[in-house]
Amino acid sequence: MSKPLNRRTVLRGMLGGTAVSVALPFLDCFLNTNGTALAATGGELPVVFGSWFQNLGFNPGRWKPATLGANYQNNAEMKVLDPFRERINVISGTKYFLDGRPLETHVSGVQIATMGSLPLGVDSDPSLDTTIADVIGNRTRFKSIEIALSGGRQSLSRRKGGAINPSEPSPAALYTRIFGPEFNDPNSAEFTPDPQVMARRSVLSAISEERKGVMSRVGAADRARLDEYFTSLRQIEQQLDMELQKPAPMAACRIPDKIEQADPGRNVAAVERNNKLFAGLLAHAIACGQTRVFNMNFGTQGLRTPGGVRDWHSLTHEEPIDPKLGYQKDVTWFIDFATRTFAEFLTTLDRYKEGPGSVLDLSLIHI
Repeated sequence: MSKPLNRRTVLRGMLGGTAVSVALPFLDCFLNTNGTALAATGGELPVVFGSWFQNLGFNPGRWKPATLGANYQNNAEMKVLDPFRERINVISGTKYFLDGRPLETHVSGVQIATMGSLPLGVDSDPSLDTTIADVIGNRTRFKSIEIALSGGRQSLSRRKGGAINPSEPSPAALYTRIFGPEFNDPNSAEFTPDPQVMARRSVLSAISEERKGVMSRVGAADRARLDEYFTSLRQIEQQLDMELQKPAPMAACRIPDKIEQADPGRNVAAVERNNKLFAGLLAHAIACGQTRVFNMNFGTQGLRTPGGVRDWHSLTHEEPIDPKLGYQKDVTWFIDFATRTFAEFLTTLDRYKEGPGSVLDLSLIHI
């Protein structure tokens, strides 16, 4: 007799001689008849907390709505978020009292936004996400997942005492952490997962027999849900696989002089591509109970347009304010790009079904 399916069911297989596992998303058979609670316990579906940190913010006067209340209208720099307006709370007019402590450029604002306080002495306070993760992240494989969209391991997620939860800048590496061999240490300063494992053989192939068994034991609605889930995961695999394969030879191509490898996240095209991959991977991780807390660090320093001379951060210091527009034109282009990227991130989370709604419906995201 086959064991019954439950929320802890995990499909397992072997990939390159190493064990891999893929958790199942919420299926109808895990929920009550209304699809609003867990069938086994009657408890509510687990909630998600996420943060999106965008260092340089918005232009004064171009983001705050002109009216208060439920019928507010997004201002210029938030118009792209109109599809989610009824699910967004815009908070303005906040103020933090320094109580005699100095205001440090590039430091105090970040601390207030992520910790809600200015630490005294050398003992740093924890960031808000780690406090939340200590409550809702104890029963997931990853207490939290940190991502840096514009490259590097920068992270604003800190535990008490200043210990940093490093960000992952590579979608292929995050894929390996979630779906690949489990040996890699996510806290290692030299974390270098082997994405070729994923490129050589799909984890979905490794669990093919168990997958067939599960599909044969669920109803039509759950089969459709699983088919959608596995199809979207396969699409992510294929996208990453293409990036990891050697391109076809081109007769007209000549090898240039050797240059230092550029950070793949330092241009807007790479950020746009990686955002879609990261969003899909996070949605899978959340829907499969792998994590309930995430932190997206958009980053600004070093981010530039193709052929751009100055990056976003430098432009904020050096670009003059356009006398006709009343703001920095090139800086505002980056602000609009970052907000569009956030809107695309929300759209991806909203596509993934979770209980009666979507992954986004169960998420509180702080930006």
